[in-house]
Amino acid sequence: MRTVLRTHVAHRDDIADLITRRPVPGPGLEQVDPFLFLNHHGPQVYRPGSNGLPFGPHPHRGFETVTFILEGSLAHYDTGGHESIIDAGGVQWMTAGSGLVHAELSPDAFKRRGGPMEILQLWVNLPGRLKMTAPRYTGVQRADIPALALPHGAGTLNLVSGTFGGETGPITSLTGVFMTTVQLLAGHKATLPAPRGRAVFFYVVSGRVTVGGTPVDKWHLVELNDDGDDVLVEAGEDVVLLYGHADPIGEPVVAYGPFVMNTEAEIRQAFADYRAGKFNGG
Repeated sequence: MRTVLRTHVAHRDDIADLITRRPVPGPGLEQVDPFLFLNHHGPQVYRPGSNGLPFGPHPHRGFETVTFILEGSLAHYDTGGHESIIDAGGVQWMTAGSGLVHAELSPDAFKRRGGPMEILQLWVNLPGRLKMTAPRYTGVQRADIPALALPHGAGTLNLVSGTFGGETGPITSLTGVFMTTVQLLAGHKATLPAPRGRAVFFYVVSGRVTVGGTPVDKWHLVELNDDGDDVLVEAGEDVVLLYGHADPIGEPVVAYGPFVMNTEAEIRQAFADYRAGKFNGG
């Protein structure tokens, strides 16, 4: 079993009236290569007639955004012609690749009625050979994501990408990312796969767990040693985890705002291409 190297608290960094916590990047942890960034929005309740989420049109290049809608609903549209509304339990996986402008907003119906909202957005890096790949987008609802029972009634693993228990997630990752959300019941334990050599992304969304004998509270990211092929998790109370693993890329990361490339020259080119309208699907 893998052991814990250290844990990292998610620091509060609200965006207007949107409660936001960010465990990575943060003090002492720049990335969990290839996982670059996580914003945890909410949980909170929007009043009826609110403006909802504030993420109007903005560009990206060089990586992927993976958005988990835990509560509420989220509308997506982008200049690649992709458009969807994904409800609670669903996931949006966007490969920005060579460049897209997209927006992530609360649907009109949600803004009218209000309600609970909680969303996770994870940025996953792409290697240099794929940074200029053609953009793509997949939106999946809760019903399309296999909800796999963990042994001994411990809870449920929601399989977004990769394989587990003979099942395959609905999204095919360009880089072989295994990604899930996991719900563990209080007093139960589960063994999660963590193949040696892979980088593990482990974030406690809610609840309290013990990992390899180390207690971890909600809103903490767990950084693990590469000293085993599994992770043993024990739930002290009902728990939700964001859990995945991937091969490290091991390349230079130069990030500026919405662009993540390998060199500063590539960042300058991204801004030039955006200003020239090359992200507009033409």
